[in-house]
Amino acid sequence: MAAIGNRGTVTEASGFNADNDAQELRKAMKGAGTDEAAIIKILVHRTVAQRQRIKLAYKQAVGKDLPDDLSSELSGHFQSVVLGLLMPAPVYDAYELRTAMKGAGTEEACLIDILASRSNSEIKAINEVYKKEYGKTLEDAICGDTSGMFQRVLVSLLTAGRDESDKVDEAQAVKDAKEIFEAGEARWGTDEVKFLTVLCVRNRNHLLRVFEEYKKVSGREIEDSIKREMSGSLEDVFLAIVKCLRSKPAFFAERLYKSMKGLGTTDTVLIRIMVSRAEIDMLDIKEHFLKMYGKSLHSFIKGDTSGDYRKILLELCGGE
Repeated sequence: MAAIGNRGTVTEASGFNADNDAQELRKAMKGAGTDEAAIIKILVHRTVAQRQRIKLAYKQAVGKDLPDDLSSELSGHFQSVVLGLLMPAPVYDAYELRTAMKGAGTEEACLIDILASRSNSEIKAINEVYKKEYGKTLEDAICGDTSGMFQRVLVSLLTAGRDESDKVDEAQAVKDAKEIFEAGEARWGTDEVKFLTVLCVRNRNHLLRVFEEYKKVSGREIEDSIKREMSGSLEDVFLAIVKCLRSKPAFFAERLYKSMKGLGTTDTVLIRIMVSRAEIDMLDIKEHFLKMYGKSLHSFIKGDTSGDYRKILLELCGGE
């Protein structure tokens, strides 16, 4: 029941007893009012695997589903965080993708955040869960909700076919850099397929080498060229892929910063990242946040949220 990663703020609780936790949660919801502090104390300090055990113990003891009971007791953003914490990672990702495509309009940012940052095995698990939970493939859902080159990039990512070895083919790296340059900066109009083929298929080490070569050939960073050559969701997804290849924690730190800076907060993004990265790499995300913006993630969340929602996010953030 260990944590998913080893750089998270959420770690396995020692002396864990699922039955005790289930009883405590029951107590927190019984009678008038809800003891939110008790809910936070238990759920934030257990791993996703431990929370699954609590869900089972609760069902055995009470004969009801824990998420359903919590759902009827809680509301707003606080409810979203709590329910997210109860889902295994691929279930949460599938749920978020489904929510992003439901109803009128699509939250493209969600599709990009998830599909550009997950590993092959994570994407395979999301595909399986999506089909099982929602009765259609994720690819069909995405094809029904997006179009053009943006759709093609997402479909490519969904195949979970990226080379995950760490070998760099020097000659190929030079060739890839040259081909991307010739497909973009060096011509009128952009051959986006060339970008897709290189950025969605090659392994990370190889691509980092391609980015170095690209700078030699073009005189600028690959990110700058993507910004110059593309726009809208296509620009966003290619930038996300490049940033995740360079550093996932830095990518998520930037997404968190943008979700809170300026007027209003994009709570969907803030919640999704805090819930999904809490036991994977939140420690690294916090480090990058501080380095990139000169302020702690903790202070940003504190200044941008309120009530129990703020309390649970600060617990997930794990102190200053």
